[in-house]
Amino acid sequence: MSKLTKNQKLALGKIEAGKAYTLKEASALVKEITTTKFDASVDVDVRLGVDPRKANQMVRGVVSLPHGTGKQVRVLALCTPDKEAEATAAGADYVGLDEYIDKIKGGWTDIDVIITMPSIMGKIGALGRVLGPRGLMPNPKSGTVTNEIGNAVKEVKQGKIDFKVDKSGIVHTSVGKVSFTPEQIRDNAKEFILTLIKLKPTAAKGAYIKSIYLSSTMSAGIKIDPKSVEEN
Repeated sequence: MSKLTKNQKLALGKIEAGKAYTLKEASALVKEITTTKFDASVDVDVRLGVDPRKANQMVRGVVSLPHGTGKQVRVLALCTPDKEAEATAAGADYVGLDEYIDKIKGGWTDIDVIITMPSIMGKIGALGRVLGPRGLMPNPKSGTVTNEIGNAVKEVKQGKIDFKVDKSGIVHTSVGKVSFTPEQIRDNAKEFILTLIKLKPTAAKGAYIKSIYLSSTMSAGIKIDPKSVEEN
């Protein structure tokens, strides 16, 4: 195990062992404990009281972060020619159909999100082996399969993200950058967590939100008191 640097030791010293911070406190503290020289991502990890192996306890959804993600999201719009101008105007980085399907078949995946239309999903199904493992497969539930191509592109560019509970019952997502203000980090994290709460499966029993941690790239996690999320 590598030794902690002087800055990392100082950062760890700012976290009180065993303490559950309010979301407001954690949103300010995560900036203080980040020692990376680059603009690190701020992440939220929520452990849910669900069994993802059961279909009626799967938690998946989308949320539009008030202040965006801080990331440049590369969007590919796979659409019919009559929708290409709409997708381009909305800010899609790549627009087309057959030529991009061929590129993906050849292994090209330099994109973050693919938005397409219901009528085209038949062609895209064959790309499952390439797109599936990378989390790039369009899905109606995440709003990436729609005839409203322009609106879908705008929403993704403005900070719309989709999330899904993993096999361990944890939902992990980025809610901004360390360069964000504490208020922006708090707003984004709050919107994400409240969305998770709204999605609680009726089949889930006992405590639904088991733990919440806020961290940045390579920083320690800060435990958050779930009760503080809805505070003003």
